[in-house]
Amino acid sequence: MELCVISSINPFHSSSTRRLGSRRLFQSDSLFLSRDGCSLLRFDGRLKKPVKPLELSCAAKKIGSGGGGVRRSAASTKAPPAVEPSVKEDKLPAELQVKETQAPNSSVKLSVDVPAVVCEDCYQRVLTEFMKMAKVPGFRPGKRVPENIIVGFVGRPYVLRATVESILKRTLPHAMESVTGKALKDSIQIVSSFPEMEKAYSQLKTLSYEVVVDVVPELKWNPENGYKDMKVVVELGDEIDAKKACERQLRQKYKSLGALKIVTDRGLEVGDLAVIDISATTIDEDGSTGEAIPDAESKGFHFDTEEGNRLLPGFLDSILGIKAGESKSFSLVFPESWKQETLRGQRAQFTVDCKELFYRDLPTLDDSLADKLLPGCTTLKEVEETLTKRCQEMEEEAKEQATDNAILEQIRKMVEVEIPQSLFEEQGRQFYGARLLEIQGNMKLTEDQLASLSSQKSVNEFLETQRESITNIIKQNLAVGDIFKRENLEFSTDELVKEVENSVTEFKKHKQEYDEERVKDQVQEILEGAKVLEWLKERAEIQYITR
Repeated sequence: MELCVISSINPFHSSSTRRLGSRRLFQSDSLFLSRDGCSLLRFDGRLKKPVKPLELSCAAKKIGSGGGGVRRSAASTKAPPAVEPSVKEDKLPAELQVKETQAPNSSVKLSVDVPAVVCEDCYQRVLTEFMKMAKVPGFRPGKRVPENIIVGFVGRPYVLRATVESILKRTLPHAMESVTGKALKDSIQIVSSFPEMEKAYSQLKTLSYEVVVDVVPELKWNPENGYKDMKVVVELGDEIDAKKACERQLRQKYKSLGALKIVTDRGLEVGDLAVIDISATTIDEDGSTGEAIPDAESKGFHFDTEEGNRLLPGFLDSILGIKAGESKSFSLVFPESWKQETLRGQRAQFTVDCKELFYRDLPTLDDSLADKLLPGCTTLKEVEETLTKRCQEMEEEAKEQATDNAILEQIRKMVEVEIPQSLFEEQGRQFYGARLLEIQGNMKLTEDQLASLSSQKSVNEFLETQRESITNIIKQNLAVGDIFKRENLEFSTDELVKEVENSVTEFKKHKQEYDEERVKDQVQEILEGAKVLEWLKERAEIQYITR
């Protein structure tokens, strides 16, 4: 029933899951030599099994002040070195010619020319590896086999492909040296066509290729250092007010003790429960009836009149007095604050059919009901005090969360940054993984349903429909990381160790696969964010208003 005003939950939690998919090294399926020079590995984009989203214990909300500090930067989590450590050990017989040009969305294009002497060296290495593995008739294993014989035995096309792949694998780390420390993990793409590289090498015995790699994005603050003296306005809904929340909870518990009885001699009054059918159509500017509004329709809707303020304004007043079996028609206008943008300001014609009407026969509210209202309590005063304490705690948590959200939203608006595509896709897949796990937790999915939801098509559709939300979260995270680095903030090493242990325990408890290094990264990012929020709140001028 979309007429109800229900607070929405942001699906993009700050904690994350492992990526559902991996990027292709090539734009098309390709083979790549392993370290032995001959074993061929295939890179593909098949989805990995999602894992349980990472959650921190309550202790993570506060940053410990004792123990050694761990200092991190945004670059440290987002940009592990793209060049293998072996690059210094594997000296090439000649230098590569690498031209670097800036590309859109915080990426760099590298145009690489590999000298003929390097290509020849890779070719000889490939032949040597084939000689070690191949059992050529007339030659003992490991002995030198003439080039024409080994090439003929293995097959010239296969040797050609293996050589090109060997050249790529050996030279790529050297070509990437200029972006060491800046390149984002899993963002390297060789955009040159593999068949064209094979053809070029077979004719010229040299090789040229182009690589595109995403790099750590640079943030621009507007105004510069504007986060240091922010003025933040936090809007709070009256539903979190502890006193009102306590009254609502007590009333709900009291109502649950009453018996429903059929109303026979009057119309609908506040306090009754009505079973109604609702239909609605738009009203055009000329006053004629327009299209049906499916989201405003409901059959057999149980309408508690004491919750009438959660519906469309004016709805309750329009049906007061209606009797069972009667129908009422009336027009209302959706407010500009309505959550569905397409309905904001829209005038609509409603028809309500009252099927059944009930009132509650409530017992006398006194101390004898205390234990039924709240087990363990002996008086109404004790019930009220206990509920008040709970609601006050909930109010503080809601207020703190609203403050954090307002601060994050404000710093997001202060930064200008180009989001690398690989970072967008990685974060989006993490969010989708969390969403998929939530669905799995709420309902048992069949293998076919899970396969469909885990398909690349489903992931891509999610990335596109949630592009703005994903981008906003990434900007928030980058802003937080930049502040953490700029202000030399620290968090407790003991806190980090404790939270990693707690997270690993949770993974094991639910029998989920996990990567301990990835868990550690996630914990560090969350603790980093908590420390930044704490630092910002100490310096910001915060004003609370009730909407």
